[in-house]
Amino acid sequence: MGFFKEFKEDLTQAVDELMPGAQATAKEVEVEEEAIEMPVQEMVAEQPQMPVQPTPVVEQPQRAISDEVATITAGMTITGDVETIGSIEVLGRVNGDVKCNGKLVVSGMICGNTASAEFFADNAKVQGEIVAEGTVKVGNGSVIIGNITATSAVIAGAIKGDIDVHGPVVVDTSAVVMGNIKSRSVQINNGAVIEGFCSQCYSEIDVQGLFK
Repeated sequence: MGFFKEFKEDLTQAVDELMPGAQATAKEVEVEEEAIEMPVQEMVAEQPQMPVQPTPVVEQPQRAISDEVATITAGMTITGDVETIGSIEVLGRVNGDVKCNGKLVVSGMICGNTASAEFFADNAKVQGEIVAEGTVKVGNGSVIIGNITATSAVIAGAIKGDIDVHGPVVVDTSAVVMGNIKSRSVQINNGAVIEGFCSQCYSEIDVQGLFK
């Protein structure tokens, strides 16, 4: 009995000696793991965040318009394109394209395309396309051979070409139009001659929906 009692006490003591050591070793391992994880978390937290740059808004440059008016006199003939940021008055003849940021007033002759803010023809002869941001007025006695694109139009002369206007079109008594008219609304005065189709395709009324 004494032998077994002593053996049991020795075994218990040995287990007690081993267990605290094992627990201490496990605690040391946990401390070491925490020591490794802490710097990583601190490094992640210390990294500066890049600021989000807002998307730049690209603004369209506004077209400069000058108050100057360039005049091409009745005895002058220009061969080549003409361009200015102001307005142009053509009394003579231009064999080329004419472009201006202001008004284009023609009482002479242009053989070429034109682009302007507004277009006025008074007893003029134009052979080419007319593009205007605003109003196109073709006076009595004027002859236009080419298409017209504008916001509104008043026709009192002769036009051979299509008219594409997003606003109203007025066809006066003395007007002769050989071409199609596309507009928001059209007024045809008594005596006007139109050989072509008139379409109010820019109207706010749903024409097709009325017949469904």
